[in-house]
Amino acid sequence: MFAPDRSGTQFRLQGGSLNADLAIAEMNTVVAELKAPASKPDDLARYAQASGDLNPLHLDPEFARQAGFDSLVVHGMLGMAHLGRLLTDNFPVEQIRSFSARFGAVVLAGQTVTYRARLIERSAESATLALEASDSNGKTAITGRAEVLLGLKG
Repeated sequence: MFAPDRSGTQFRLQGGSLNADLAIAEMNTVVAELKAPASKPDDLARYAQASGDLNPLHLDPEFARQAGFDSLVVHGMLGMAHLGRLLTDNFPVEQIRSFSARFGAVVLAGQTVTYRARLIERSAESATLALEASDSNGKTAITGRAEVLLGLKG
């Protein structure tokens, strides 16, 4: 994760998260980023069991190939869970007011995905973040929005 310092140069943040102060962050700035490890077949099997989504596209490589995919298809909701983790790792849970996602493309097992939140709107009370999940080829798989309160009163 990179963020500008006061001189406008870039520096690397450790751990991949920013914990940006949304009240002062510049508009259209990436305020949080998560690079998730590539999903492996065992990961998909565990997620399938936990979620109840046992679609063979996620579990059977031959079925996925017959359906036209080069590898197993990663559960879309697993990607949404990573976006949720991006938010909860970077902003207090009690300040996250809404979170939505739209699935636009599939991610295949073995592909790395980068999840980002970009500040796009701000009022006195809250900030709106554009969310995005992109694979290593730059293809956007998930887009979304989140509203985060700027501070708790009381």
